[in-house]
Amino acid sequence: MSRSEHPETEVAVDSTSPRRGILSAIHFGEDLIAEVSLAAMVILPLAEITVRPFRAGGIPGSIPFVQHLTLWVGFLGAALAAREGKLIALSTATFLPEGRLRTAASVFSAFFGAAVCAILARGAMDVVAVERDIGSEIALGVMVWAVLLVLPLTFSVIACRLAWRAGGWFARSVAAVGVLAGLWLTTSYEFLDGTSGWPWVGFVVVAALAGAPIFAVLAGAGIFLYMTFFVPPAQVALYAYDLATEPLLPAIPLFTLTGCILAQGKVSERLLRVFRTLVGWVPGGTAVVCVVVCAFFTVFSGASGVTILALGGLLLPALLKDGYRDRFSVGLLTASGSLGLLLPPALPLILYAVVAGTPLNDLFVGGLLPGILLIGLVSAWGIREGKITGAGRYAFSAAEVGPAVWAAKWELALPIIVLVSYFSGWVTLVEASALAALYAAVATGLVHRDFPLRHGLHEAFRESVVLVGGVLVILAAAKGFTAYTLDADIPFRLLEWTQSRIESPLLFLLALNIFLLVVGCLMDIFSAIFVVVPLIGALGTAYGIDPIHLGIIFIANLELGYLTPPVGLNLFFASYRFNRPILHVYSAAVPMLVILGVGVILITYVPWLSLGLLELLGRR
Repeated sequence: MSRSEHPETEVAVDSTSPRRGILSAIHFGEDLIAEVSLAAMVILPLAEITVRPFRAGGIPGSIPFVQHLTLWVGFLGAALAAREGKLIALSTATFLPEGRLRTAASVFSAFFGAAVCAILARGAMDVVAVERDIGSEIALGVMVWAVLLVLPLTFSVIACRLAWRAGGWFARSVAAVGVLAGLWLTTSYEFLDGTSGWPWVGFVVVAALAGAPIFAVLAGAGIFLYMTFFVPPAQVALYAYDLATEPLLPAIPLFTLTGCILAQGKVSERLLRVFRTLVGWVPGGTAVVCVVVCAFFTVFSGASGVTILALGGLLLPALLKDGYRDRFSVGLLTASGSLGLLLPPALPLILYAVVAGTPLNDLFVGGLLPGILLIGLVSAWGIREGKITGAGRYAFSAAEVGPAVWAAKWELALPIIVLVSYFSGWVTLVEASALAALYAAVATGLVHRDFPLRHGLHEAFRESVVLVGGVLVILAAAKGFTAYTLDADIPFRLLEWTQSRIESPLLFLLALNIFLLVVGCLMDIFSAIFVVVPLIGALGTAYGIDPIHLGIIFIANLELGYLTPPVGLNLFFASYRFNRPILHVYSAAVPMLVILGVGVILITYVPWLSLGLLELLGRR
């Protein structure tokens, strides 16, 4: 995966020019609205927790308001991601040789992305018009149509930014033609009625390989395929509004915010001290410490790339200083960046529950042992490396344990507070995520004073909005594409085709592992959840695979896909963060790929790892 980047940006003008002043004002306004919306998402659930014991029913309208604020944070964040060239895309175009071919790919991807965004903007305006006629109300007199205005606005902004970032003026002109073509298609799609959808599928695939944003690829596929059945593009735009009806979805931006706040401070240093004190005396102790610290951060950030970028600068020098080989150290941190994705309350678990309709509590419990298994396997490899290289060890000091734990008490208590408050039933998941964000801000900004509170929170809020925007806009687009696959009976056709060729559940699981490994190295985990889960759910049921076991297999495989060459996401983050050639990172990741592959096989073929705790709790 990659994020498109060009040297030219919309602010590449003289700092004293009126144009720069206008753009700066626009950017400031965007940032402010997005950050205020996210802050409101934190405040409302916290207020709900406070008021609920004294007022039956809590605060009127707080839940729907938080859900609709998710819509604003997600789409404003997508506009910010487009501004910074951080919309998620396949990295395949980077393998094209420099010159005309790569330039042509860039121009085509911009043309396609701008055209799709124009279609979505026009379709979203139609949705707004319908909602205005209906006159639906969220709560307290706030109308649905007014909230939905964010959809056509942000899709229009993204279209313009994709066009601007296309490159030179020729590329921008071609992208502008894409905008006009998209607008024309919204009113002139009758000629597509009854035509084959396969040419359009090929068109979309080429756009994906050329580097078009994933959300545009998914939305474009849904739009063009629906048009062949004379369904207007507003149908796909309408599914974006479904984001505001998912009760668990607000937890995603709030847990992401928690991770970004933690990354702003010196949490990693305090945790490093604690675990180094506890296990630094064993061979490979520092490696084990790095694995655990990375897993801790990934649990709350939900994104392995954030962990690598945030902690890599601290952990890699620590490993090298203690005598670990460079190749091993790079491979270990590249793998460790995704190790927390199976542990609650990791965002992939939440998203999987949303898309698949599986009980979230069961997924949280089911992921515990598999998550610990993968952490243990990588840690064991680190211990082996420590014994071979004789890497430096730290003498155990009982006197140091207490001060180290005390210094990191706030961080160590965070997952306990979140999980206990949630599983006890005291708060909902969304409220627990808001509580986590507040706790992280107080602990790092006020107690430890790791950063100037105003500046640090601003950076954390802004970073989390961009990250969330890149994910949620994919979810919105994927909903439209998924709806088409269901309308076209594709999951059922896939089920029939698979059952006619594979009879054994064991062979099915093997084929599923291979398929998901390929998917994982081509897509980020969030895109894969949105696209693939609706297709494999029925297959798993048909072969007698427990839905929780299937979910854990799915996430474990995609976790492995982060390390799979040539386009595993972690490989590119590691190459960037550690300033190592991509081939060096590839070779460094191979042992980790094998180690985690063993773990995935165990998770796949030993269902007890996913279901054992549930059985003990009487939930299976």
